[in-house]
Amino acid sequence: MSTQPHKQISVLSLSTLAFTVCFAVWVMFSIIGIPIKANLGLNETQFGLLAATPILTGSLIRLPLGMLTDKIGGRIVFFVLMLSTVIPIYLISMATEYWHFLVLGLFVGVAGGSFSVGISYVARWFPKQRQGLAMGIFGAGNAGAALTKFVAPSLVVAYGWQAVPQVYAVAMLAMAILFWIFTYTDTTHHVPGNITVKEQLAALKDPNVWKLCQYYSIVFGGYVALSLWMTKYYITEYGFGMQTAALLAAIFVLPSGIIRAVGGWLSDRFGAHKMTWWVMWVSWICLFLLSYPQTELVVQTSKGEMSMHLGLNVWVFTALLFILGIAWGFGKASVFKYISDQYPTNIGVISGIVGLIGGLGGFVLPIMFGAIVDLTGINSGIFMLMYGVTWVSLIWMYLTEVRTVPMIKPASAGTLE
Repeated sequence: MSTQPHKQISVLSLSTLAFTVCFAVWVMFSIIGIPIKANLGLNETQFGLLAATPILTGSLIRLPLGMLTDKIGGRIVFFVLMLSTVIPIYLISMATEYWHFLVLGLFVGVAGGSFSVGISYVARWFPKQRQGLAMGIFGAGNAGAALTKFVAPSLVVAYGWQAVPQVYAVAMLAMAILFWIFTYTDTTHHVPGNITVKEQLAALKDPNVWKLCQYYSIVFGGYVALSLWMTKYYITEYGFGMQTAALLAAIFVLPSGIIRAVGGWLSDRFGAHKMTWWVMWVSWICLFLLSYPQTELVVQTSKGEMSMHLGLNVWVFTALLFILGIAWGFGKASVFKYISDQYPTNIGVISGIVGLIGGLGGFVLPIMFGAIVDLTGINSGIFMLMYGVTWVSLIWMYLTEVRTVPMIKPASAGTLE
């Protein structure tokens, strides 16, 4: 008979590994989409849609999956979810038309719904004072995006882009089997059977939930969007090849995923508000600097024209991106600390709602990125957009949590219990 600590460690470890694999699959078009774009002659907006299509499904499905997890438990839901993606992942290697990739991307995107399943499943195995750390460790599975940056380019160069979905399909099947063998079910974690779907969805009427959605649309939605876009950004802005561009992009992606565990610990210690407040300010500063486009300036002097080039070189750009990724890693954990503190008995539903909106940010933003680049030709325009979104969150947080202007009724621990 396994002890409770053993079960906690096993559930947390296997759930984190499973989420890492799911996240790697979820963002694989960030790499294989580049050769597909070249083969099909896609414009920037079409590439953005291709890369973001899996994000749409993974976002929309988070709420129902979170509700289902509350009802029947995370183990069975997570297992079935992983199995359901294996065939669609493999079929991507056989696709030839743009619409083939879009349709299959919708099915593969189910993997992204694993977050709301795992976060609820894991959190309930731990006491409240350790939930921030546990959820942070699980959320470090975001580093699956970095796994794709490391693995997929090498597969593309060595064997062609078709090898990536083939390898990922086998990895997903193996992960599902290991997850089922080494995890556990505790029926006391399920919500009572007399709680209806209508009662679960009452959370949608809580304005505080929508505020958390706004925060998460930046720290997670922005993270996903830039994870999908940064490899191509380094190629078009700085002229790197795919492998080098992917490695540089991983400097943003990998630390942001891994540091989430530290963000969970800090949120337990200092509180969700304090962590999120500083995350937003660091984001605001970094995005302001990243927004500056490459500029050729001609100054009229007494000796004639003098030309100057203004813009971020690749090392300054990467350093700012690294800092932004660290901040968002902390922010992803702190937002979910809000949830575990304020909605302790409704974690699955609330995390599903917040994850859904955050994921939709990861879907909408890459498409908007492509449209901005197509319309203006300015690559850094994507950071200008993110800068504006961050302003909204800072103002909202200041009014409702710093000044406590009564424009939104704060949630209490008793809400929706």
